[in-house]
Amino acid sequence: MAKVLVFATHNQNKAREVQEMLGQAYEIRTLSDIGCHEEIPETAETLEGNAKMKARFVVENYGLDCFADDTGLEVEALGGRPGVRTARYAGDQADSHDNMAKLLLDLTDATNRMAQFRTVFCVIRGGEELIIEGTCTGAIAPRQAGVEGFGYDPVFVPTGETRTFAEMTSAEKNAISHRGQAVRKMVDTLLERS
Repeated sequence: MAKVLVFATHNQNKAREVQEMLGQAYEIRTLSDIGCHEEIPETAETLEGNAKMKARFVVENYGLDCFADDTGLEVEALGGRPGVRTARYAGDQADSHDNMAKLLLDLTDATNRMAQFRTVFCVIRGGEELIIEGTCTGAIAPRQAGVEGFGYDPVFVPTGETRTFAEMTSAEKNAISHRGQAVRKMVDTLLERS
């Protein structure tokens, strides 16, 4: 019988993607599936800290093994910002358009546009806690391009590419993205230990 593993997200698409990669070894459930509708705090100063907070919340309050992630865009010229504040860079009520506009404005005079996306997973299984990370290096484009993806995808050009993430198909993006790398590492680790 498949072991239950909760993904600390309400996003069914993200959960389905992981389920497809894991096959029958685990049954992935979302926060909605387990009836968790409260706001899980994400108040840590690091991506790792936020991922741990979310995973530990589920384990402590629902008694189920869990994994959680947090992702940040780290821009060299901005000293690693927006980092842990990536989703709220232009303010708590901001959307991705506001965030991209602020980022491009902050980089107006920057000659160094190097950046990286980093995804950190915290996996808690049988009381054991693992941290798994994926990174994608690249640069911030001078203007938005493309309509695919979400978040900062229209301004992020991965290393070795001339297109932004938003100009790629989801398959092309997932093959090189920070999240794709982290998910593949996590899946490999879980399958080795199942």
